[in-house]
Amino acid sequence: MTDFFTMRSGETAAPVPPGPVLCTGTGSMRRVHRFFLWAYDEAPDLVKSVEPGDTARAAYVGEVLGNFDKVLHAHHEGEDLLMYPLLAKRAPACALHVEQMLEHHRQVTQRLESIEPVRLRWMETADASVRADLADRYEDLSTVLQVHLRREVTEVMPVVDRVLTEKEGKAIGEHGVKTFDKKFLVGYLGMVLATNPPGEREEFFKEVPPPVRLAYRLVGRRLYRKQYATLFPGRVIPDTL
Repeated sequence: MTDFFTMRSGETAAPVPPGPVLCTGTGSMRRVHRFFLWAYDEAPDLVKSVEPGDTARAAYVGEVLGNFDKVLHAHHEGEDLLMYPLLAKRAPACALHVEQMLEHHRQVTQRLESIEPVRLRWMETADASVRADLADRYEDLSTVLQVHLRREVTEVMPVVDRVLTEKEGKAIGEHGVKTFDKKFLVGYLGMVLATNPPGEREEFFKEVPPPVRLAYRLVGRRLYRKQYATLFPGRVIPDTL
């Protein structure tokens, strides 16, 4: 089975400068991107799973999807502020790749902005036509992310590992952590862990701040299981830590 993070025909990685590997950004990015790939692959069918008029479930599913959207936005915001300016400065040969990734981010932002009012209207009404519109918009967003999340890892991150320090690399992930309160984070941490294979889960968990790790062990795992069971009734709940 081919790994998702493999360049496709016609795609070309940015030139990697000489020198040692300074940070482990590629591994971290893969782990976060697996969660987004899963979340937005599920999003259209989650919307479709709500029967017309079922405003209670529409409100619940819509809130979860809105939280996915917030996490995605914060992730890209951290890269825009803390990764791509440094990459452009320290690896000027990557200029075309940097601009392409930033253009992908703009496309994602445009879609998130178009989704929000539709999602909020659907949460209130559970209207069938609004449901169809929202599902289509999430399908479109998922298609964009399928390209961006792969190409950012395969084409750009090998250069990031050479030109950003470990401290600078960690700051990108910490931007998202600082954006949300601890209760929010522990409720979604289980989903990130579940969408990564064994071994990768442990590595991701090491990168989580100790207070969040503790909160996850105390209440987060239980919150994750409850949320997953509510979103996907009848499914086996995937393992985490």
